[in-house]
Amino acid sequence: MKHIKNTNDKIKRTYILNGLDCANCAQKIEEQIQQLPYVIEASVFFAQCKLTVFYKDEESISYEKQLKQLVKKIEPHVDVCTMDETKLAVSDQEKKMHKKMLSVMIGILFFVLALYCSDYRMIQIFLYFGSYGMIGYPVLQTAVNNMIRRRFFDEYFLMTIATLGAFAIGEYSEAIAVMLFYRIGEYFQSKALYHSRQSIGALLAMKPEFATVVSEEGERKISPEQVGIGDIILVKPGEKIPIDGIIVEGESDLDVSALTGESMPKYVICKDKVLSGSVNGSGILKIKVTTDYENSTLAKILEMVEHAANKKTKTEAFMTKFARYYTPVVVGIAFLLAFLPPILFAEATFSEWLYRALVFLVISCPCALVISIPLGYFSGIGALSKNGILIKGSRILEDLTQVSAVVFDKTGTLTKGTFQVLSVHPEPGYTTDELLKYAAYGEIYSNHPIAQSIRAMYTKPLCTSKITDYQEESGNGVVLFLDGQQLLVGNEKMLRRHQVIFRPNTAIGTIVYVAYQKKYIGSLVIGDELKPDAKVVVQALKKVGVQKTVMLSGDTVAVAQNVAYAVGLDEVYGELLPNQKLQYVENLCTLSKPQKVVFVGDGMNDTPALARADIGIAMGGMGSDAAVETADIVLMHDEVSKIALAIQLARKTKKIIWQNIVFAFGVKAFVLILGALGIATLWEAVFADMGVSVLAILNALRILKK
Repeated sequence: MKHIKNTNDKIKRTYILNGLDCANCAQKIEEQIQQLPYVIEASVFFAQCKLTVFYKDEESISYEKQLKQLVKKIEPHVDVCTMDETKLAVSDQEKKMHKKMLSVMIGILFFVLALYCSDYRMIQIFLYFGSYGMIGYPVLQTAVNNMIRRRFFDEYFLMTIATLGAFAIGEYSEAIAVMLFYRIGEYFQSKALYHSRQSIGALLAMKPEFATVVSEEGERKISPEQVGIGDIILVKPGEKIPIDGIIVEGESDLDVSALTGESMPKYVICKDKVLSGSVNGSGILKIKVTTDYENSTLAKILEMVEHAANKKTKTEAFMTKFARYYTPVVVGIAFLLAFLPPILFAEATFSEWLYRALVFLVISCPCALVISIPLGYFSGIGALSKNGILIKGSRILEDLTQVSAVVFDKTGTLTKGTFQVLSVHPEPGYTTDELLKYAAYGEIYSNHPIAQSIRAMYTKPLCTSKITDYQEESGNGVVLFLDGQQLLVGNEKMLRRHQVIFRPNTAIGTIVYVAYQKKYIGSLVIGDELKPDAKVVVQALKKVGVQKTVMLSGDTVAVAQNVAYAVGLDEVYGELLPNQKLQYVENLCTLSKPQKVVFVGDGMNDTPALARADIGIAMGGMGSDAAVETADIVLMHDEVSKIALAIQLARKTKKIIWQNIVFAFGVKAFVLILGALGIATLWEAVFADMGVSVLAILNALRILKK
């Protein structure tokens, strides 16, 4: 059981709901718990059988027992367990399952004996009742309990009414067969659901159980949550890297497939950054931890995958609402079907039309839809995660299917962001070394890749005590005082703004101008390199139907156009400030409705546009924390080409979900018509209910194989 105290004092606890096999039940549990006075928020994750509860304070946790009793009251077959109790509860669930299957086997034996006792009517009827009781007892018990709580129109109620009605008109064998096939279908549905949870659970089982911390006292194994920033951890061959860090000793091949979906091992050496969740190949690595576990790459992956599927799409919300009205309407039609024809037509017999009404009742439960739709979205999220694409909600998955335009930032998105100084152009009277020194002082506090490239070029020590009044002008550069004199380091706009006369540099690249004491002293040309898949992504996006690709850059127009031409973009805009990027994205979103606009970026300055776009995509490797936090999708390996893959997988997911909807509705409608005409029997009705549910679940799981 997790016990986390948040900054706002609310307490989070996570439980396992053993025996939860019904999406409708999950919805009811969530709604009832959210109404409790001591609960701020509650979420049931059906795909993982998890319940997350935010209590108001420490005192509210004392009501935990009442919460468990409430769940038991809503669904008697569901056990609320803490993490420590889970194994024991799973064992109890398995015992209950064995008992249920034993009772079914005994019921089948009674049923077979009854078929051979046709000459002994009373014995046969006794065996029929015995068989019905052994097979149908769990369904009957649940139906009665639900009716006591005034809950009608679920599958238990419908199966009970249908089979008892069949008994009433003397269709003993068919009533038992219907209950038997319902129980068998329920079993296979549970098995299919179990396997789907196993497949999805494998994505959430990446968390390392321990971290080996190396200190002067030796090695000790502790929980990853207990490791501090700056600690040195030891990772042996075959072990997972528990927390993000930098290698301080050793070299190895890493299996990063769990993070990126790439099967090719990644070779790493000393000073390389490594991400949690990677599996160490051959060498022994010593890693200096750079973040705590809660903010590590792996922890963020697990949190995103675990919680993404709980944000309902329009399709899911509609189906949940639809299911509330659909079943009662069909039950009403069944009632009319049983009584109206015998009243209106003399030749119509009550038993015949009651039988047809019973077929209606069996078919009416929308299990296939209620289960397969959220499971389909969760499988889609799982498939994306396996390919290194983290998505923060199934709503985003649905939006991805409607993308018409993709807008890119340049640096760190389409280009590597690993800048280097290509050339230095000092003005007469100044040396190259002097110009580099002033530029390095100007970029001394910046973490921007351009600033890092300048500092890397000037290797001599810098004295920060000489600097005063350091200010950054967003999108233009920095102004500070060095030894009491003003120093400007930035673009043309900055120099013009401060009325400095300069000679423009027309070279292709990012130009950084330097002025000291209001006098222009030279410029530097900074170059960046395209990512290997930058061209690929534009071609791939066109293939999947994206109509417009655009690049917005704060760099010069010449540099931006050069990159856009090399990549093959439709439109390009340079020398933009963050607010101008935001304005362009806002206008495009308005013009593109109801189609969706994607913005792809990596830096702090991209955050406003990421937030405004219909779908924001951030680079997970080199992207800023603010960008990753704001974005709807995170690309773990910074591969922009995976945007097209995300759109393809989203469309495949939606296609399979609609296959399930059409298939379930089609089969049910067809059998309903046959039932009304007296052609379909209760046997076909059972297939239209449980059979379709199993097939829909299996179809949803196909997404995970993509």
